[in-house]
Amino acid sequence: MTLLEIIRFAITGLAANRLRSGLTTLGILIGVASVIILTAVGNGSSQQIQKNIQRLGTNSLTIQQGGGGGFGRLSRNNQSSARRLTVADAIALTNPNAAPSIKSVAPVADANVTCAYEGSSSTPQNFAGTWPTYFEASNDVIRAGSYFSNEDVVQGKHVIIIGQTIVDDLFGTVDPLNTQITCGGQPYTVIGVLKKKGTTGFQDADSIAIAPLSTVQQSITGYGSINSIVVEAVSAPATDTAQSEIAAILNARHKIKNPAKTDYRIFNQASLLSTTSSNSAVFTVLLSSVAAISLLVGGIGITNIMLVSVTERTREIGIRKAIGAPRGAILGQFLVEATLLSLIGGIAGVVVGIIGSHFQIVGVTPVIVPSSVVLAFCISVAIGLFFGGYPANRAASLRPIEALRYE
Repeated sequence: MTLLEIIRFAITGLAANRLRSGLTTLGILIGVASVIILTAVGNGSSQQIQKNIQRLGTNSLTIQQGGGGGFGRLSRNNQSSARRLTVADAIALTNPNAAPSIKSVAPVADANVTCAYEGSSSTPQNFAGTWPTYFEASNDVIRAGSYFSNEDVVQGKHVIIIGQTIVDDLFGTVDPLNTQITCGGQPYTVIGVLKKKGTTGFQDADSIAIAPLSTVQQSITGYGSINSIVVEAVSAPATDTAQSEIAAILNARHKIKNPAKTDYRIFNQASLLSTTSSNSAVFTVLLSSVAAISLLVGGIGITNIMLVSVTERTREIGIRKAIGAPRGAILGQFLVEATLLSLIGGIAGVVVGIIGSHFQIVGVTPVIVPSSVVLAFCISVAIGLFFGGYPANRAASLRPIEALRYE
């Protein structure tokens, strides 16, 4: 028998049981599509997280209150002597002699407030009082209007810069510049609108409002401690050196003798980016592995269906062998049938996976990994050959006389 005849017999056999063949193909389709979509979700999530970190710049560091696993977890002795971050700490970090690797410093005081304008309201996910140096360190760019100045901070002016989400909530299509809004019961004049950053998961980077630190402290938070300090190193390679300088200055100011028991934490964006990339790669592999299980289940389904097919067609196999069909023809027919099932399912799975990867999933925009498409398709074909091998060999091994006696 020629290869074309074997393929023709295989197609005829599959067509005789369309529903069964279709359900078997569906198992492979789901497996291939799952691998492609879940890998794309993991890759998209990784890229979005990395973009969020890179928005702050790889030479940016953030100092937050808490140490040794968190401020609330300090021992009783350390807790009594722990100091909160203050504006004075931020000013100390601007000393070029003590910290030559630091380019700029910006203290940040956060508040939970609701902003309102003519009956519309919006609660920013991030309402911060800070210095003008914050915008460069955090890579926040003005789309329209202007930044506030150091003079605005000194004079405690009620001016504010808002993100696009706040603009949409309060103003719609109206130009917000030079318009007065109320935040936390205090009036603020909008002098700038930030460039749109987008949404990642549950975090909306455009739901932000930034005002002069002195104004926020005077009207909302008070003049006590601050929440964090954003520091910009002179360059990306100098980030580690800047971190060491920050630790030395704050340890001296907070009278910390044991560097392992600090009352603050320093987040290095470059290190965080590297760690996040590694963790995201592991997460993507885990998702792909989970999806690959469905491919394995699809392969088991092929084995099951082909065994049923062999049992049903035992007499047919006996007749073909009795009239001279070689063992290779029987073996080839059932192998081709199994391979066709996995091949059709693999092609359909690739199509479904690519289409499905164009939709957001739990707030994440999937990014297709080309290698996952090729790998999933190749594995689906290999599964057909592997899991179809046993039933095909069983069919080819049947003795003609026994097959003809089968009822």
